[in-house]
Amino acid sequence: MKITVIGSGYVGLVTGTCFAEFGFYVTCVDNNQQKIAQLNQDIIPIYEPGLDVMVAHNLARGRLAFTTAIQESVREADVVFIAVGTPSRRGEGHADLSYVYSAAEEIAAALEGYTVIVTKSTVPVGTGRKVKQIIRQKRPQAEFDVVSNPEFLREGSAIEDFMKPDRVVIGSEAERATAVMQELYRPLSSLETPIVFTTLETAELTKYASNAFLSTKIAFINEIADLCERCGADIQGVAKGMGLDKRIGERFLNAGPGYGGSCFPKDTLALMHTANDYGTRVSIVDAAVTSNKARKQSMTKKVIGACGGDVRGKTLCVLGVTFKPDTDDMRDAPSLDIVPSLIKAGAKIRAFDPQGQKEGRDMLPPEVEWFEDPYMAMKEADAVVIITEWNEFRALDFNQMKLLLKKPLMIDLRNIYVPSQVQEKGFDYVSIGRSPAHGFSRSKAPILRVVS
Repeated sequence: MKITVIGSGYVGLVTGTCFAEFGFYVTCVDNNQQKIAQLNQDIIPIYEPGLDVMVAHNLARGRLAFTTAIQESVREADVVFIAVGTPSRRGEGHADLSYVYSAAEEIAAALEGYTVIVTKSTVPVGTGRKVKQIIRQKRPQAEFDVVSNPEFLREGSAIEDFMKPDRVVIGSEAERATAVMQELYRPLSSLETPIVFTTLETAELTKYASNAFLSTKIAFINEIADLCERCGADIQGVAKGMGLDKRIGERFLNAGPGYGGSCFPKDTLALMHTANDYGTRVSIVDAAVTSNKARKQSMTKKVIGACGGDVRGKTLCVLGVTFKPDTDDMRDAPSLDIVPSLIKAGAKIRAFDPQGQKEGRDMLPPEVEWFEDPYMAMKEADAVVIITEWNEFRALDFNQMKLLLKKPLMIDLRNIYVPSQVQEKGFDYVSIGRSPAHGFSRSKAPILRVVS
């Protein structure tokens, strides 16, 4: 079976490479000639752990190819995945489907023989029907079916998410297309992966509903963290106690500076607009979006408060600028709110990120000074601010830090460390939901013991 994937961005590249790893012959198509040239030279345009090795492996075995020739690739394919971007339309929040519909037009012009066309992009309810209408109008006699197969990939662990997914959701209303999709995902049968077959609309909405729920979960625990700081509770203990309830689960209950990335911000907005288009509301999602925006803004105040209420003339070392670890993605990262606000308040920023410097230079103010080593960034700084929880920040050398910093102050917006242990090293330590409102208690954090 031959597969064509239109769009060689994050979703398309991971999807195509993983299907090639399953043993299928895959061609990834993109109209960006520079990107395709780089991919054919094993130069990966994104950072995703393990992806470079898998791309090289399948290129070498002839199962994976990259091209700009969409017509030829579609003509030869049994299955065509649409994996183009669906960003928020500027100034409103609706998903921009122009790339999806453009891909549908190009597919229609090239179809030969029966083809299954799969929307992998995150799209609002009704998009699959529209894709089908576009192709049918252009090619009334063509043999094809349109299927929805939303992706559930987490940046930083996308390969594992594809190869060992929690579930696969497929919106297919034709037996022939369903049989093709079953064959595509047959390699997952040994894992007994649940495959949910449903309608186009249900599959499309499942993706948005999933991301909106996880976004709401993050916004909720962040608000509980604020309450913890005021009443003396420990957010990590609260989250542990909540997460052990199987109805709730422990994932996405880590308090922090707010969610970001390529999915949650745009998908929550798109879901709100979709609901509005259908004459209803998702007020809980609306509240989560508002809460998350306020969360990012409040982190600046937290940092300033930890620095004595004024950062004018002070130098802050920022560790981590990407929206999460194990990715170079800066889209809607909390750092994009926090760092400019700190600069506006008068702070000088010295920054380090293992993978985010290239994007950071483009997206953060030019005043930010970048370093290739976290300790170099700390030299003569008044405080260290951890924004992204990269693993290499989990075992920092506190003795070396004390020699480099003007004062031993750490502001940990990801709760990487145990407060009492950092304080025993002679540091003032400020974290999320684990200290009084002023942030400088030296009392030990509450101990949580789980007895099974």
